[in-house]
Amino acid sequence: MREQKGHKADHVVMALGGRKDTEGVPGSRLEIGVWGVYVVYSRSRDEFLQAINWPALKQARPEDAVFEVIVNAAAKA
Repeated sequence: MREQKGHKADHVVMALGGRKDTEGVPGSRLEIGVWGVYVVYSRSRDEFLQAINWPALKQARPEDAVFEVIVNAAAKA
């Protein structure tokens, strides 16, 4: 669809998520044991992940408490 409208299709689509394992701020909607997921797209996978400090965030969590799904949108075109 992006190419049909004259836009570039060289983005990477990422779903990044983590399970809430600790108490948050009072009134937070995300309860313990629930997964929070962000779906984003970026032209630079590595720059985006570094900007949000994703490698360190992942490393600080148990393996079963975090996930990522990364798809090169251009490869799917």
